[in-house]
Amino acid sequence: MTKATKTSRPVEAKAGADKSSVADAASEIDVAAILRSSGEAAYEWRIEADTLTWSSNAPALLGLRDTGPISTGRGFAMLLDPGNTKTRFDAVTHSTKRDQGKGVAYQVEYALRSNPRAPKRWIEDTGRWFAGKDGKPERAHGVIRVINDRHKREEQLAYLSRFDPLTGEINRWHLTEQLEKALQETARAKTNCGFLLVAIDGLGQVNEAYGYDIADEVIGIVARRLRSKMRGEDCLGRFSGNKFGLILRNCTPDEIGVAAERFLSHVRHDVVMTSAGPIAVTGTIGSVVAPRHGGNVHDVLARAQETLDLAKEKRPGSFLVYQPNIEREAMRRENILATDKIVTALNQRRIMLAYEPVVDAQTHKGVFYECLLRIRSTDGVMISAADIMPVAERLGLVRLLDQRVLELVVAEMAAHPSLHASVNVSAASTFDPDWWARLEALLRLHRSVAERLIIEITETMAIHDIDNARGFVARVKDLGARIAIDDFGAGFTSFRNLRKLGVDMIKIDGAFVQNLKRSADDRTFVRTMLDLARGLKLKSVAEWVPDKETAAMLAAWGCDYLQGGYVGHASIDRPPMALHEKRAVKL
Repeated sequence: MTKATKTSRPVEAKAGADKSSVADAASEIDVAAILRSSGEAAYEWRIEADTLTWSSNAPALLGLRDTGPISTGRGFAMLLDPGNTKTRFDAVTHSTKRDQGKGVAYQVEYALRSNPRAPKRWIEDTGRWFAGKDGKPERAHGVIRVINDRHKREEQLAYLSRFDPLTGEINRWHLTEQLEKALQETARAKTNCGFLLVAIDGLGQVNEAYGYDIADEVIGIVARRLRSKMRGEDCLGRFSGNKFGLILRNCTPDEIGVAAERFLSHVRHDVVMTSAGPIAVTGTIGSVVAPRHGGNVHDVLARAQETLDLAKEKRPGSFLVYQPNIEREAMRRENILATDKIVTALNQRRIMLAYEPVVDAQTHKGVFYECLLRIRSTDGVMISAADIMPVAERLGLVRLLDQRVLELVVAEMAAHPSLHASVNVSAASTFDPDWWARLEALLRLHRSVAERLIIEITETMAIHDIDNARGFVARVKDLGARIAIDDFGAGFTSFRNLRKLGVDMIKIDGAFVQNLKRSADDRTFVRTMLDLARGLKLKSVAEWVPDKETAAMLAAWGCDYLQGGYVGHASIDRPPMALHEKRAVKL
């Protein structure tokens, strides 16, 4: 029994070993299947012996017959493309990290060819190396996968991030990067460079006449013509839709004009042959010499654009070189300060309302208030709309002010149900979707406000585009508010257009009202406008009424309402009709 027991144990042990071998083999087969299905191959690299052991699917993945050519690190290196900047060998042997017992991870991308005539295969190699007793890499293992499609997409994205796909020239971002480098070079070498902003004239008309595809052909041909006249050290890029930027290194102030004429001459020399036929093309250039007239990218680009605009005004097809202008620089500084003041006032909630009363012409009882913009400066001084709106319109900030005034007016009217008010809106805001969205949201939130609200638009804005103005009027009236034409008479709107607009009220321009007592022409004109309003069943307001005699004259002629110094000046004090109401509405 003892012997049998003793002999049975090795058999059991052997049987267990056989089962373990079978399990290991099954496990290895499963791993190989997983690697094949996922498009990966595994390897182990014994660095000192320089042996590479691969999973069985590696040759198929790499386009090889067997693992012979890649059985050593040296053999694998023979297949690598010479253009690689980093390989597995570099990632492992040149690693600056230390193995703390768990190995050091690495990932690298490189290209290889199965033979010299074979196409490149881009490989992503992900693994971990382990150190020997001396701390140096002793072995590494990992997996590789072919990433040709991904690499192609990444190359395309990298290309598009720096180049314009239509012309093949560098894009605006890369152009400004090159301009920054050129400015740094000129500063170090104490030389000059030129920047030319070239605009293709009349490209909008080409779009309308022939379509965008033909306009794209024109852009591409102009780009090639510009490039053909560049020196080797010059740089061309697409700045925007119809504009190119040219950086001319080592270009003196005297040379920049010669260069501009060379480019323009070649652009206009021959008609551009497109698939739609020949098209005559010209270009206009605004140029800057740096660092003389621009020490940084922002200044160079701004002055080039400014000079290009001046050249277009002078004559399309011409060029101008930037020259300092004291008045222009003062205006630019004023614009910067004004922008800062307006934006700061908006952020700090220093936009306020001034209320100017409008009264019944017969009884002189209050009817509504025109709500006017005021900005309280940091020193407490009130700035009127007349001082700030022209600047805001020039700087493109008027829509922000219009929106804030609208919010304030609706808040006051919601808090004080007896308050009837009018508010002015600039031409820019009538097309602003944000202003419309705010108006609709406010009137939905405070439904009792619309019937007490009057929106004022200027006559010059209305007659500039009758159809759009008519749409604006209809949209406001659909929301339940009324529309008044402000400064009526200044634009000489025809009877037909006034009827077409469908407004509720006209406000006669004060320039015709203030001198009624002395001017027979103004009296005739104002009476005609009042008759016109009465005939169209429109309410009328006379602005700038200066005194009792003028007020009486207007009342006798049938004017409905009066506004101006005689009635009461604009004041930031809340109207008397609202003082007793305590509700507050926050927007």
